[in-house]
Amino acid sequence: QVQLVESGGGLVQTGGSLRLSCAASGRTFNRYNMGWFRQAPGKEREFVAAISSSGGGTNYADSVKGRFTISRDNAKNTVYLQMNSLKPEDTAVYYCAARMLAAGEYRYWGQGTQLTVSS
Repeated sequence: QVQLVESGGGLVQTGGSLRLSCAASGRTFNRYNMGWFRQAPGKEREFVAAISSSGGGTNYADSVKGRFTISRDNAKNTVYLQMNSLKPEDTAVYYCAARMLAAGEYRYWGQGTQLTVSS
């Protein structure tokens, strides 16, 4: 089992940058594939980015490709989401999630952190 705690959200202007962090508990973090998701008011939760357990593989939603970068530091049990060129439509609660398998549902979720991008 793993517990996830996001941090780093806040208010930023259009075009700005922010880095989210997700700290994981436990000694098996390097076995988990990690993902970032987001949910805007009145919308369904959507996939943002994912990274493999080793960090060697990543993928992104088309809406953030080229602007967001997911990374991880297994020594620190932390996964990051660097967000650049932010847009008002990036405003959402951002969640990190973990799964053992490379595919399928994410089993563990954090509580979320709010990002607001002002125009």
